Amino acid sequence: MKTFTRPANFNGAELKNELADVGIIVEFIRDNGIDTITFATSNEAKAAEIVAAHNGTLVAPEPSIEDKLASVGLNVIDLKTALGL
Repeated sequence: MKTFTRPANFNGAELKNELADVGIIVEFIRDNGIDTITFATSNEAKAAEIVAAHNGTLVAPEPSIEDKLASVGLNVIDLKTALGL
């Protein structure tokens, strides 16, 4: 098992695919918490290069009702008034 610095936008599934693209097959990646990840590899130098370049996709949070209304220039009070509440 080799230990690497955990990327800021760590996405394990994407990192496994990025490693597979260069011929490094990883069965699982252990997230050790704040600063490191660990996985088995025989090519530590190439794996470190891929890990350092990794920038995983983060899913944006679902916008709130207030955010959705604001995107069309309204607020909750406007909506209640329009509905007669």
